Amino acid sequence: MESFEDLLRQAEIAHGHLCAGQILGVRLAILGCQRLGIDEPRTTDRKRLVTFVEIDRCATDAIAVVTGCRLGKRALKFRDWGKMAATFVDLNAPLAALEDGTPTYKALRIAALESSKQRARELYPNIENKNQQQMLAYRELPDADLFSEQWVRVPLHPREMPGYKSARIACEQCGEGINYDREVRQSQNGVTRTLCEGCASPETRYYKPLD
Repeated sequence: MESFEDLLRQAEIAHGHLCAGQILGVRLAILGCQRLGIDEPRTTDRKRLVTFVEIDRCATDAIAVVTGCRLGKRALKFRDWGKMAATFVDLNAPLAALEDGTPTYKALRIAALESSKQRARELYPNIENKNQQQMLAYRELPDADLFSEQWVRVPLHPREMPGYKSARIACEQCGEGINYDREVRQSQNGVTRTLCEGCASPETRYYKPLD
């Protein structure tokens, strides 16, 4: 793996600026890869890792740079929990399947400690700007002062895996194509139709058509 400084520069370019979140994200992702024994996540080990992120902020861009996991590669999974945390799933470490047959894998969840902000204040009390204070401290503090770590089990259905292939099915209402088995079978008055999620549950979809 490249050095911390090299990865940080790449993260800065990808994100558009350097901030405390970028530094934290780079260190978090490096730690996750190290704990899993993944030396080259973007090259020789690129098919071994799936990463779940729990916040759509600066650190997520940094984590993607370090790991090489991208939404477009189906290797980056987003769970909108609002937490500065990520879970690194080792596809080379399968565990027992769930009762329904879904495979599970050994993974490490790493979360940023709230106490790290106080540690930054203690290290640099003379710096008033919190971002500058944290940018300096997050480079220097040991991992134990920045993160909590927990080994976990993560189920990953085959349709969630990178490289999964499925038939493309058209929604019978809007006509749009549906990938990755996301279609919904909905029965009404004895007739079953294949719908996309938006048409099957229009009250919960994230957009509303303009009148």
